[in-house]
Amino acid sequence: QVLLVESGGGFVQAGGSLRLSCAASGRTYNGYTMGWFRQAPGKEREFVGNITWSGTTDYADSVKGRFTISRDNAKLTVYLQMNNLKPEDTADYYCARRSGFVYDYWGRGTQVSVSS
Repeated sequence: QVLLVESGGGFVQAGGSLRLSCAASGRTYNGYTMGWFRQAPGKEREFVGNITWSGTTDYADSVKGRFTISRDNAKLTVYLQMNNLKPEDTADYYCARRSGFVYDYWGRGTQVSVSS
């Protein structure tokens, strides 16, 4: 049973933009904080940001001012708008559901590649 599905990744030049989507099932999504993470080749997975059910957001310092997380609760979808992309943003991007202090459900990820 697939609960979270990311889409929207691709190749872009530095300075460009992409919007990632994370589609969820109702049981996975309703009432929960949803997060975005990324993992670059050879590196640890890192937190990108999250959004509460009511829309409050939090971001890693590395993406503040460039990335924006939003959600459409009617569509059970969370978005990650990425602007002014840099080569160091190249990574696999994952969405996840937070339950308490734990991210317990994860998508399979979508790849983002930024060329210089």
